[in-house]
Amino acid sequence: MNGNHALRQSYGQVLQRIDGACRSAGRPSGSVRLLAVSKGFPAARVQELAALGQTAFGENYLQEALDKMDACGDGRSPAPIEWHFIGPIQSNKTRAIATRFDWVHSVDREKVARRLSEQRPGGMAPLEICLQVNVSGEASKSGVEPGELVALALAVAGLPRLRLRGLMAIPEPTEDPELQRARFAALAQLHARARAALATLDLEAAQRFDTLSMGMSADLAAAIAEGATIVRVG
Repeated sequence: MNGNHALRQSYGQVLQRIDGACRSAGRPSGSVRLLAVSKGFPAARVQELAALGQTAFGENYLQEALDKMDACGDGRSPAPIEWHFIGPIQSNKTRAIATRFDWVHSVDREKVARRLSEQRPGGMAPLEICLQVNVSGEASKSGVEPGELVALALAVAGLPRLRLRGLMAIPEPTEDPELQRARFAALAQLHARARAALATLDLEAAQRFDTLSMGMSADLAAAIAEGATIVRVG
């Protein structure tokens, strides 16, 4: 009971932080979605949080995610869970990702996108895709280079069984609020550029391109101020 109370309290505090950041940025309440990062947490914890109304969960590691999905598929979750893959994607893992997840935030190569498209079962809804961008220029960080983003977006938008939704980034950590905002602003500008390019070919594809997955616990206020639509909090 105490554990559940602590979870409820922590969850409420995160929602309050998001709502407060929206108000500070002059954005409407509910305009930013929480993606609960559940890596390292057991399936029972996911089910407890789902019972509080959280439906979207992000996983970094495939096998851990698959085990958790199986455990959460026993009918005890009060509502269908929406699973988001947010970790680096290895080519040999694309089939399981394509068949088990609802969203993928970390596509940074056309090869990976094509494999997800080919391996997404035809009877399922299109796989929602975000392109990961390396906005900090870190050599060790996954993500397409900003100068290559538009070409990748145009290629992915044309693939069947995928729905290109937007961009994701994990900037280099910093406690400098101005630098945080500058990096998120750069991603928002890239989003606008890619959306304009999509509009020249397919207006519907451009309209669907509505997602900025950026901001975590330490920098979600800066991300929301610069237009985040999804924040990822563990």
